[in-house]
Amino acid sequence: MRSRSNSGVKLDNYARMVQQTILRHQDPVTGLLPGSSDQPHAWVRDNVYSIVSVWGLSLAYRKNADRDEDKAKAYELEQSVVKLMRGVLHCIMRQLDKVEKFKYSRSTSDSLHAKYNPRTCAPIVGDDEWGHLQVDATSLFLLFLAQMTASGLHIVYTQDEVDVVQNLMFYIEAAYKVADYGMWERGDKTNQGITEINASSIGTAKAALEALDELNLFGAKGGPGSVVHALADDIQHCQSILTSMLPRASISKEVDAGVLAIISYPAFAVEDVNIVNMTKEEIISKLQGRYGCCRFLRDGHRTPKEDPNRLYYESAELKLFENIECEWPLFWTYLILDGIFTNSPEQVQEYQEALEGILIKQKDGIRLVPELYSVPPEKVEEEYVNPHSVERIPMGKCPLKWGQSLYILGNLLTEGFLAPGEIDPLNRRFATIPMPDVVVQVSILAETEEIKQLLLKNGIDVETVADIHPIHVQPSRVLSHIYARLGRNPRLGLTGRPYRRIGVLGTSKFYIIRNTMFSFTPQFIDHQQFYLALDNKMIVEMLRTEISYLSSRWRMTGRPTVTFPISQTMLTENHTDLDPAVLATLKKLQDGYYGGARIQTGKLSEFLTTSCFAHLSFLDGKGSGSMGQHDAEYDDDEGDGDGYVHELRYDDEADDLAQYLDHLLAHSAPKKPKRQVGGLGRFKAVATKTKEMVSLMNKAQDLNVQNVNMYLPNKLFRSPQPSLNLNLPETSAQQESQGPQVTVSSEATIPRDASGAIDYNALVQLLKETQSLQDQADLLYILFKDKGMDWDTRLHGKGSTVQSLLSELYEKAGELKHWGLIRMISGMLKKKVEELDSACSDLLAHQKHLTVGLPPEPREKTITAPIPPDQLAALIDEASDHNISVAILTQEIMVYLAMNIRTQPNLFSEMFRLRIGLIIQVMATELAQSLNCSGEEATESLMSLSPSELKNLLHHILSGKEFGVQRSVREVDAGVSPAISIHHLGNVGATKSERAGISKLKSDMKMGMRSQSLDIENIESGRYRLPSIESLDIPESIPVAKDTRHGQWLRRRRLDGALNRVPVGFYQKVWKILQKCHGLSIEGFVLPSSTTREMTPGEIKFSVHVETVFNRVPQPEYRQLLVEAILVLTMLADVEIQSIGSIIHVEKIVHLANDMFYKDQKDLGAEDHILERDPSTGVCRLLYDSAPSGRFGSMTYLTKAVAVYVQDFLPSGSCAVQ
Repeated sequence: MRSRSNSGVKLDNYARMVQQTILRHQDPVTGLLPGSSDQPHAWVRDNVYSIVSVWGLSLAYRKNADRDEDKAKAYELEQSVVKLMRGVLHCIMRQLDKVEKFKYSRSTSDSLHAKYNPRTCAPIVGDDEWGHLQVDATSLFLLFLAQMTASGLHIVYTQDEVDVVQNLMFYIEAAYKVADYGMWERGDKTNQGITEINASSIGTAKAALEALDELNLFGAKGGPGSVVHALADDIQHCQSILTSMLPRASISKEVDAGVLAIISYPAFAVEDVNIVNMTKEEIISKLQGRYGCCRFLRDGHRTPKEDPNRLYYESAELKLFENIECEWPLFWTYLILDGIFTNSPEQVQEYQEALEGILIKQKDGIRLVPELYSVPPEKVEEEYVNPHSVERIPMGKCPLKWGQSLYILGNLLTEGFLAPGEIDPLNRRFATIPMPDVVVQVSILAETEEIKQLLLKNGIDVETVADIHPIHVQPSRVLSHIYARLGRNPRLGLTGRPYRRIGVLGTSKFYIIRNTMFSFTPQFIDHQQFYLALDNKMIVEMLRTEISYLSSRWRMTGRPTVTFPISQTMLTENHTDLDPAVLATLKKLQDGYYGGARIQTGKLSEFLTTSCFAHLSFLDGKGSGSMGQHDAEYDDDEGDGDGYVHELRYDDEADDLAQYLDHLLAHSAPKKPKRQVGGLGRFKAVATKTKEMVSLMNKAQDLNVQNVNMYLPNKLFRSPQPSLNLNLPETSAQQESQGPQVTVSSEATIPRDASGAIDYNALVQLLKETQSLQDQADLLYILFKDKGMDWDTRLHGKGSTVQSLLSELYEKAGELKHWGLIRMISGMLKKKVEELDSACSDLLAHQKHLTVGLPPEPREKTITAPIPPDQLAALIDEASDHNISVAILTQEIMVYLAMNIRTQPNLFSEMFRLRIGLIIQVMATELAQSLNCSGEEATESLMSLSPSELKNLLHHILSGKEFGVQRSVREVDAGVSPAISIHHLGNVGATKSERAGISKLKSDMKMGMRSQSLDIENIESGRYRLPSIESLDIPESIPVAKDTRHGQWLRRRRLDGALNRVPVGFYQKVWKILQKCHGLSIEGFVLPSSTTREMTPGEIKFSVHVETVFNRVPQPEYRQLLVEAILVLTMLADVEIQSIGSIIHVEKIVHLANDMFYKDQKDLGAEDHILERDPSTGVCRLLYDSAPSGRFGSMTYLTKAVAVYVQDFLPSGSCAVQ
């Protein structure tokens, strides 16, 4: 018999350790591990981590097998791993109803449980008795399921289980917007059961989705049916939220050691190496002690100051836990693994030596990792004074199986029994290695032969939709419907993926479905529901955004391919040429560089070899019968005499989508040439073809596919729909005479009957006669208000309801690009932005709160958590006081903010609450000032901006750069709003034309806007206008100085105030002041110093809290002066003074400064009208407009005011403040 090698003996030692500390406790029936003898619950997270060392050991035995017994040992260990993983899977399968509900509700009451009964796999505590919603636990299970399957273990046995795993992927795919209880099961650190968005959950979910994508769960033996799919867009959402959060772990935790699991082994979820290093440094510098790391700052768990009889903490007692938080050796095991994976032997050695010093050694020589080290009760005071000085005692579970397992794994790796790649077969460890440059492939398609010729005339050679056979092009919503079938399993009660839109990463692949090649157009072209797609500049802008997003976020094999169709709407009005914006873009695309990305244009067929493919086999063989039958049925002309009258015969359970695909595939194939049949036969063939197309159109309608002509190979439905014959001006020539200013202005406009009430029939007659679009809209508005949408005007016999007339007017206004009207009718037709809820949750996921409506509360409504689209639209309506224009603008701006935060998150730094009402107000003010017009006209100009101009204006306001707005010089199209151009101002100040414009500002320009009730009286006073935005606080203009920089500081303060923009590090400074006084009072609302007892300076929760107090101040420029006053106060916080008094009234400081400023200006002989005060605050308007520095700067006066104010509180005898 051979002697045992040295390595064999060492392995046997580890096997003994694993047996003693982990496997000994494994339940023989379910395979689950109980937490400890006194708490026999099986936590999902702990179970998965505990079994990882067993898996590692089995791999080591298989690799270093000295004898046959070693192979047997390896197999036995592997089966223990499979048993545990299947045990967890069984627990989950007993709660599939929860998985199904959670996909739609994302509610804590519908979540999978975090722990189970280890003997029966049944739930062990009630839904509401524990913080069950922990996305990271479910994700961790899926991540290791993927890694273990890839290493050769067979964990999933049946197709039903494959469907379960697929549905679990849907359960975690929206992790970036799910607030959960996180790794420590307590949510917000006050431990009051408040959920929050956690970086550790998002990172683990991202890793699990990436690991499982396109993985065959049956391993090498599986076919296409056992492959699971993840959507690249969800993965990238998680990625961008992570990037924006780290190193913060959540809203209430500025740093959390649990994040080590996502920046390193096992998840490797962060791709930017700088963020990884920064987060690791934060954790080590703020949380590391002599016995491990704390979980997070002010963590009271198991500290002597924690009251064990109470589950929750009082907010103010968190300060008691500072410096005595328990230290967990567990995190050093992560840092050892991190050192191994980053190839840093010094780090491995440092932490292994430190860990050896604190392990508990047993008599049999086995070393145990204790759960945590706590400060002994009698030494608490000493530790407060000198942190990290006293000896601590081990408490909690010993060993903590999760820590023990990672400790053993670390040892197996450092001693060379395993290589890092063996426990990471999916190569997640290479996440931070930079990817090669992405080339985005763009294929331009023409909707019709005519458009193809137009493009050819401009030197761009493209194919039409019909030319590209056998590839099918479909809109992205069909892909959403297809994905909604993924993972559907009626036996288990699983419905597949919730119907959600698919982002640009999803539509940039080719799909093979039922052995047919499909390509999908991007989502933004499919915007038929909302008017953004009517603006070709906006479409081009969105194409640019999506292409640059693709080039920075694409991570799959093969290149992304964007299919960009050119449709009728992208032509000029007379259909003789392409819209100039679209044409310019197409030419730029040919150059090979666009939107910061490398581009390759060409035909779809040329890209087949270089693109990314996904094979969606789950639609094969499901649904209706085979396609062969249909072909037989159609080709058989002589068979059934009236066969074409019958509907196609389908199985009962076949659904719209299967039918749609069947139809599509059956009829788009070129038919074999057939012998000529007689006249009747020919007629029947045409009729059949027509009926097929009609039925296909109907299927398309069922799936909500708009603009069907573009995607179906037919010429039948090209004729325009019959018009309802509103008297619409056909050519723009007719309109020349009546520009936007034509009004129906006489008293006699509103026809009355004898009793003085409105004569609605006469109104309809008027509607018939009038030519102006604006007047038709006004008249329809009266009917809509008084009679409702479904009132039949009988304009042309029956069926001409107000709704159908409005829809027709909408189409016409869309053709003429009359944006003010389009927005107003959209509001009346209650059109919702399709992306509204996803835009809202995108902003929230980046830790921004939103408010809608104008300040102050209660009218201004705050949104802090994602809400369903209908509720969101209703909330916006209510906050806008049911004012159609404000509601529509609010929706639009929310979408633009989300587009900006996706591509340029840095625009939003130090802004935690986005106040959309104020942003609209600032936009109107900008227009009023730059265009030298009244507030009323400014609001109308704002409503009349095209979507791309509005987005541009918003971007300029956000970027904080100086810019000017001018009326455009080009001829104003009849009926279309005056165009406005926005341009950057360089360092020179204003442009020449603008300087002239500024000096022309009339000082008597009044801009007080009054709200107008939308009733008939209003309309009688001349032309009915859009409801003006009520009391938009647009101030009257200030007498003009010759200086071109006049108004610059006022404007900057107003912008910063409206955007809640504050200097970097401002909130940390406020925290410092609060430590030295009893509180800050702002406009009667006190920010007490006790807040610092609960919150730490760097946490978002504190920033949001301070911001809420500031938001009580309605005028943005006044708010900004208060911020400046507090900045001056913060300088005092750095001085060695114990206290600067009780409650500091910040507005008093501002008023003191204002009085000094006023007095100085008076003494210098300034005239009264220059020193006019703002009536609501009493502050000189000139002070708002003075630069911070300089002799008459605002900071100079605020500093003097602070000195005067604080002097009373300083101890007497201290040096006088100069």
